Amino acid sequence: MVKTMPKVDVVTVGVGWTGGIVAAECTKAGLKVVGLERGKDRGTANFANVHDEYRYAIRYELMQDLSKETVTFRNNRKQQALPMRQLGSFLLGEGLGGAGTHWNGQTYRFLPYDFELKTMTEKKYGKNFLGKDYQILDWGLTYDEVEPYFDKFEKTAGISGEENPLGPKRSDNYPNKPMKKTPLLKKFETASKKLGYHPYMIPSANLSAPYKNPYGQTINACQYCGFCERFGCEYGAKATPEVAVIPTALKSGKYEIRFNSNVVKVLTKGDKATGVKYIDTVTGEEYIQPADIVVLTSYMMNNAKLLMVSNIGTMYNPETGKGTLGRNYCYQIMPGATGFFDEQFNTFMGAGALGNCFDDFNGDNFDHSKLGFIHGANIALTQLGNRPIGNNPTHSDTPLWGAEWKKDSIMNYTRSLSVGGQGASIPYKENFLTLDPKYKDAYGVPLLQVNYDFTDQDKKLHKFISAKCGEVLKEMGAKKVEVRAELTNYNIVPYQSTHNTGGTVMSKTPEEGVVNNYLQHWDCENLFAVGAGAFANNSGYNPTDTVGALAFRCTEGIIKYSKKGGSLV
Repeated sequence: MVKTMPKVDVVTVGVGWTGGIVAAECTKAGLKVVGLERGKDRGTANFANVHDEYRYAIRYELMQDLSKETVTFRNNRKQQALPMRQLGSFLLGEGLGGAGTHWNGQTYRFLPYDFELKTMTEKKYGKNFLGKDYQILDWGLTYDEVEPYFDKFEKTAGISGEENPLGPKRSDNYPNKPMKKTPLLKKFETASKKLGYHPYMIPSANLSAPYKNPYGQTINACQYCGFCERFGCEYGAKATPEVAVIPTALKSGKYEIRFNSNVVKVLTKGDKATGVKYIDTVTGEEYIQPADIVVLTSYMMNNAKLLMVSNIGTMYNPETGKGTLGRNYCYQIMPGATGFFDEQFNTFMGAGALGNCFDDFNGDNFDHSKLGFIHGANIALTQLGNRPIGNNPTHSDTPLWGAEWKKDSIMNYTRSLSVGGQGASIPYKENFLTLDPKYKDAYGVPLLQVNYDFTDQDKKLHKFISAKCGEVLKEMGAKKVEVRAELTNYNIVPYQSTHNTGGTVMSKTPEEGVVNNYLQHWDCENLFAVGAGAFANNSGYNPTDTVGALAFRCTEGIIKYSKKGGSLV
């Protein structure tokens, strides 16, 4: 028997950064909100003594349980898609805070070029510079329109940073000074400047000082323990949803979080959503939560999947190019190089966003006319805190096991450094999301299918940026530099980046995307899909700052809609 709960103003699916921001802002406006989270409750008290690398960084204690739900994957449509049985290339979050709990904290703004990729590329390089199979779009928003929301998110999270010499204009400084510039980072900075580049400290959600945000929530100062990515912060010194925004919503008395609540369908009547259906993952009981407004705030893959299984929108067809739901799936490439030194460094202390970087080869900050690719990468040296299980640097010709491997690993643990880039991802017609026709999750719902492979654009960009990283390491004094191997086919097994984007793309018109620039669904006016799924392309940066900014803009739209209804654009 399905139980119907009392109707609320707003229901959110997922309680991470986007769900937390929606809840904090909507309750402040007087709306009653229910947040449905399929994972568990957790907070800083749960993370005491969590410096267990095997449990959290290797066995993924905080991540999604793939025995209940996963994705299937194939490189192309000729292959049979198979389920991802172990987390690998990307890490899906679950539980209070979602992926925002175990992120590193690197908080860059996307560039003006990202928001108007089609217009700016065609103006400078002509139409179809890459070829007609690349599906480049403008977002339907400009950087200037998003800038106030970037500022709001950065002040909410207390970001520690400094001016990017090549960055876009800002309305205000970062709320906190940058993190400590260690000897390693100074070495990178000096080398970068000698090469004519413009380095700056990475904007960080690991705070350089205690900070009280505009909601009145306190975020503590980072201890540089080196346990950020894949870990919760026991100090409460990393800006995460359960520290920065969710307490505000809870204190309002207008917000309820229901844990172990897995949403399986968005319910509709005509062209409006009426609520969602969810399953209690502990008891197996089924519930319906009616709401005036439904907001999808789970990870971008699950947002796309829920729209697909609920038959909301038109599925993308790669053969015809028609349809929008599932199109423009993008990832990132990870070019770079490793340098081996005679001198020793402190590589075991650090923080998730402790680093120095430059943007001379990011966006359109350099001429691409003869390179055969567009966009670029932020190039950085990060000092994350190299944990012993996951970091065993060896030369490329060293055996993968045995005495020689042990000797080389021990020698290079404090004598090797990596400089790397986060390469932008440009949408391609064969890279898309759809429903798998064969495999289902534990609740009988079809799995999401990921169709993805690296493109010629990716391969050329990867080779170019890797060479630049190698040049920096040589200038830093490395006795030997090994540039990362050239890209072949994408492999979902090794970890690369949890920076998946697209599938529910924002657009100027309904013909080009799934949601408008308030993230309001084009076909269902009281339904919003918030997150990196809205990105029409991926940048050379981490996505969280842009996700947070768009969440604040979306919430502004939700509050407007609650008063007047109708399309917001």
